[in-house]
Amino acid sequence: MSSCSLFTPNDYKSDLKPVWCPGCGDFGVLTSLYRALAESGCQPHETVIVSGIGCSSRLPGYVETYGFNALHGRALPIATGVKLAAPALTVVAVGGDGDGIAIGGNHFLHAARRNVDITYLMMDNEIYGLTKGQAGPTTPAGDKTKSTAYGNPDAAVDPCGMAISVGASWVGRAFSGDVKGTAELIRQAIAHRGFAFLNIISPCVTWRGDDQHKELRAKMRGVPADHDRASSEAALRLCGETDHLTAGVLYEVARPTLLGEMMSVRWRAQGDAAPPSREEMLQTFAAS
Repeated sequence: MSSCSLFTPNDYKSDLKPVWCPGCGDFGVLTSLYRALAESGCQPHETVIVSGIGCSSRLPGYVETYGFNALHGRALPIATGVKLAAPALTVVAVGGDGDGIAIGGNHFLHAARRNVDITYLMMDNEIYGLTKGQAGPTTPAGDKTKSTAYGNPDAAVDPCGMAISVGASWVGRAFSGDVKGTAELIRQAIAHRGFAFLNIISPCVTWRGDDQHKELRAKMRGVPADHDRASSEAALRLCGETDHLTAGVLYEVARPTLLGEMMSVRWRAQGDAAPPSREEMLQTFAAS
């Protein structure tokens, strides 16, 4: 995590104005991120926001930090490279459910199992919003969309259950309509050492209807007081709920990170010796 200083949420606002549809849940996520960065004391010049493609992936342009708008589904490998190249930076990857689970699903799996020390915020609107309302990985079965006129034939993917199953060491769920609660969860995710995944339920008013926000808010509840967040079985039970959607930290464990493992490899290979020069490395490759 980066060094700390005193900042306000406004210090992280860029000059660009969000172009999301009025009422989009991503506005709440952006506001929550501003607050979380300020509360975490993240230096803007020591923070990087990486995204893929989609409505929510516009977000790096709205934050006054370093940003990278990558290819569709490729936010996580870029974020991994940034963290390994510059370990002192705070790295946050953002995107939608289509970007992260469909075309980017393979990167999600490997970033989680490697326990890369980054935060991944997924704005889950259960639809492909930017491409005009097709069914996505988290669209509920039976839903009628632009691509499923007779009902979605596929079972929906649960992002939190997926993250736990493939090795994420911190998994939480939030609701974009709860800015204070979402900001606190983002803050905790940033503070976690390892791959921290936060699935943020972010209703799409354009393709999912005006009532979805009210329906989802009514289903949200906090994590039960007796929940064992170190138990994957207990966390997966919360993921499998149908009558409720539990918001909070569902799963949290401590285990070695990819960065720590790579530093160990570097030490075993290099020891106290000075890093090789560029010329020495080129000579090694030429000799082989």
